Amino acid sequence: MQKTILVLGGTGMLGVPVARRLKADGFEVRILARDPAKAQALLGDDFAICEGDVTDCASLELASEGCHGVHVSVGGDSEYRAAENVSNQAPRLGIKHITYVSGSTVREQNDWYPMVHQKLMAESAIQESGVPYTIFCPTWPMEQLPRFVRDGRAMLIGDLPAPYHWFAADDFAAMVSNAFQREAARNKRLYVHGPEAITVKSALERYCQTLHPEIKGVSAMPLFLARLMAAVTGNQMLKFAAGLMDYFRKVGEPGDPTEANELLGAPTTTLDAWIAQRRKAMA
Repeated sequence: MQKTILVLGGTGMLGVPVARRLKADGFEVRILARDPAKAQALLGDDFAICEGDVTDCASLELASEGCHGVHVSVGGDSEYRAAENVSNQAPRLGIKHITYVSGSTVREQNDWYPMVHQKLMAESAIQESGVPYTIFCPTWPMEQLPRFVRDGRAMLIGDLPAPYHWFAADDFAAMVSNAFQREAARNKRLYVHGPEAITVKSALERYCQTLHPEIKGVSAMPLFLARLMAAVTGNQMLKFAAGLMDYFRKVGEPGDPTEANELLGAPTTTLDAWIAQRRKAMA
C-alpha cells in the first residue's frame, strides 16, 4: 500500500519540486490549497488537491486523515500556525513523520529577527509533538535568483560579501523524499548546502549572462538609500527587503551540512548546470 504525504505549501517555490519528487518516488501526494483549480493547473491531475487553509484546523484535519506524513513548506504570517496546527493534530491522526522547512540562520542568537522567531516557534511545536520529525535548515535556493531581476534590471539591496552554498530545489526535493524513506533521518535537524560557495552578486551575474544577456551588469542599492526610499514612499516590500538583506549581511551562512549529506545524499547541481537546465526549459 502506497504511503500518502500531505504537502503544505505545495504550490510554492520549494513545495512544487517536493510534491513532484514524492510522487515520482512512489508516494501518494495530497496538496492543501486555498485555490484548488490553480493548484491542479500547476501540478496536474496526478495529485489529490484538498481545498482549505493551513490556519483552518477543520480543513487541515480532513486533508491529513490517513496520511503517513506531512511536509510543511509554508512561509509568511501563517508559518507558525501551520506548524502548530499540524503538531496538535498529528498524534491523534496517526501521522508518522513531519518534515519542516526552516532555515540555515534559524538559531537562538538570531531570535531578534521576526522571521527567525516564528521559525523557532514552529520548530519547537513540531519537536514537542512527539511525532518523529526532520527539520531542514537550507541556505539560499537557486530559484531565488530570478526574483532579483525586475523591469529589465538586476538589482541587489546592500552588500552581501559572504559566499553562500546555493542549492537547486530539485536536489532539496530528493532529500525530503529520502527523509520519508529512511529511519535514520527521524528526529534530526539538518543543514542543506549546495556544492559551491558563491556570492549573491556573482551568482546573479552568471544567471544574467546566460538568461538575460540584455542586462549588462548588476546594480546595488545601498541599504541606507533603500530604507530612505521605503520610508518616503511607504513601500513596505522595499522596507522588508532592506531589512532582510541587512539581516543576512549580519548573520552570514552558519551550519554544517555533513550529516544531511551522509543521511540523505548531498546536493550535486552546480549553478552553471542549473542555469543550463533553466535555459533548456525556457527554449
